[in-house]
Amino acid sequence: MYLLDQVAAKLDLDRVEDKQKVIGERSGTEWEIEGKGVKVGDEGFVIIECRRYTTSKLKQEAMGGLAYRIIDTGAAGGIIVSPLGLQESAAKVAEAENIRTVHMDENSTRTDYMFNFLNEVFVGVSDTVRVTETVTITRADGTQEMYTPDD
Repeated sequence: MYLLDQVAAKLDLDRVEDKQKVIGERSGTEWEIEGKGVKVGDEGFVIIECRRYTTSKLKQEAMGGLAYRIIDTGAAGGIIVSPLGLQESAAKVAEAENIRTVHMDENSTRTDYMFNFLNEVFVGVSDTVRVTETVTITRADGTQEMYTPDD
């Protein structure tokens, strides 16, 4: 959740909170959610789930479960974080229930990570990086730097 909180504004969120319990409005069931994204101006929330499946894309059943939690809790939508993305039928469920997909490398840590969302790539490194093409780095505070390798 730490990394998503760093780019909360890009996700149309004020902040990202860690694991917590939310009561279903329809069922009265207590749901434990992995993360909660609070919308700008406290105008609702989205449910965040992380799936580190490395052998297959997320299936329709998994997305259906998240979709019901969204409906039951009154959430405005969801965010699913996964290294491989969604199967075609799962993508249809995600689109219908306002679930965004964030692709994150399976070996990501707080300091070394790569994920993409809405055609933007976010990279964090604690080691030397060799740039072979021009790269624009946008920091969490919105400032940008452009790097071009020396030939």
